[in-house]
Amino acid sequence: MTKKIAFLFPGQGSQTVGMGKDLYDNYTAAKNVFDTADKTLGKSITTLCFEGPDEDLKQTVNTQPSIVTMSIAALESLKSQLDISVDYVAGHSLGEYCAMYAAGVMSLETTLKAIQKRADLMGATKGGAMAAVLNASEEALNESLKEASEVGYVDVANYNSPAQVVITGDEKAVAKAGELLLAKGARRVVPLAVSGAFHSKFMENAGHEFEKFTADLDLSNAEIPVITNVDAEPTTSADDFRVKMPKQIYSSVHWTQTIQKMAADGVDIFVEIGPGKVLAGLNKKIVPEAKVYNVFDKASLEATLDALKSDLIMA
Repeated sequence: MTKKIAFLFPGQGSQTVGMGKDLYDNYTAAKNVFDTADKTLGKSITTLCFEGPDEDLKQTVNTQPSIVTMSIAALESLKSQLDISVDYVAGHSLGEYCAMYAAGVMSLETTLKAIQKRADLMGATKGGAMAAVLNASEEALNESLKEASEVGYVDVANYNSPAQVVITGDEKAVAKAGELLLAKGARRVVPLAVSGAFHSKFMENAGHEFEKFTADLDLSNAEIPVITNVDAEPTTSADDFRVKMPKQIYSSVHWTQTIQKMAADGVDIFVEIGPGKVLAGLNKKIVPEAKVYNVFDKASLEATLDALKSDLIMA
């Protein structure tokens, strides 16, 4: 039986100072990506990733292009060592831009320009709050959001796993929803240190501005289906991406549903490509039976190569 494989790309919060340095030093393919990012964006993404400082790397305008650059560098390093075809790609929030790049929707330069524009618009949008909610039932979540909406606007930003959602909206409403969720049995509610209420209606203006930008963006049809955040549906049409890219900024990230969709279609190997292991951790909660590998430095790339070769030979 043929093994089905998906590539996954992480989002904001996975960044660390030093990310990508090992790949840059060991793979020409990675160095080329970093050099292109520096040239295309007119700032040293290389310095931000390798040296920080952390305060600068954490700023949305820098975080998003830095993670995308590092993730694509890791992807190109992997591809330089193994000729592999995959069945699906997906990315968590900003990671979706890496997925679109991997699927041939955008060139590297276009991807970098698009994520920098997105980051500029989102970084300039202030106000609101976000909080991660652990182990709340669907009923408790729905009831709490409904009740807290009497205080102000509150919604789900991310469906990260069956055990974790992120809520977003007005500060008071998010705080109220957190209190209600804890009272209804949620294990923890963790306020997030963010500059704004991402994936909420706070970001609608940013989304509409981004829509003007994407109108002239050079997009191609995808060579590999991209499971998109806004609806957890496989997408290949350039026209569909043009519609979904602005909408993604202010819509919920349906990550749990994305992984479930791929698993239901027989994907049993997931490779997380980019900094950290956040998505691998979420996958263990969503599809514990699936295999998950990571590529974030030379050692993890080599381990993943060995594992994939073994898996593909046994298929």
